[in-house]
Amino acid sequence: MTHERITLFAGHYGSGKTNLAVNYAAALKRLHPDRRVILADLDIVNPYFRSLDSADVLGGVGVEVIASRFANSNLEAPSMPGEAITIFDDKSCLGVIDVGGDDRGAYAVGKYADYIREEDASVLLVCNKYRPLSRDPRQVLAIKNEIESAARIKFTGVVNNSNLGGQTSPEDILSSLRYISDVSELCGLPVAFTGAARGLIDDLPGIDGLFPLEIYGKKEWQIN
Repeated sequence: MTHERITLFAGHYGSGKTNLAVNYAAALKRLHPDRRVILADLDIVNPYFRSLDSADVLGGVGVEVIASRFANSNLEAPSMPGEAITIFDDKSCLGVIDVGGDDRGAYAVGKYADYIREEDASVLLVCNKYRPLSRDPRQVLAIKNEIESAARIKFTGVVNNSNLGGQTSPEDILSSLRYISDVSELCGLPVAFTGAARGLIDDLPGIDGLFPLEIYGKKEWQIN
């Protein structure tokens, strides 16, 4: 697992970026137990499955979570967590950033665009073949362009997180490989890795860059 100091996950609603961010932060802490690892939840759009839902899990492995104090409340437009700047101020930490879906959520991270451009950062576009508005690589390209314009940063790679929640089969993952290859070619970005639930890994031999995932968060929103 190679990584930069800052890793940012963004993508379409339902792509699974929040669960990816949680897993990625936990994996970083396992790899670097002596370093500070911070997950900043900048998703102010989706009130249903937030990184904050997994705060107990992350805290148990030593990952700090920064999120709006209004997360998981009834407030329709929660404020940005000002503490998120800690990721950029503390150069010794490893930071993971979860960005809200599409361009509306990406505006939030635009506040930190200058900091991100100054860093060794991985900015990853999370793709899910099985979501209605991102099934075609041309749709993904449009999403990429919208997010880049709103956030004022450029993606450095794509992540294949094609899944159907708890109904995902190994065949679903395998059939998504051509899709992510086409997305990669169309967007001009390398495939960083493919995510798959840990229970499916043994049935997916030979896939380069396979990243095992635990499924965290509220059960009714596990696909988010």
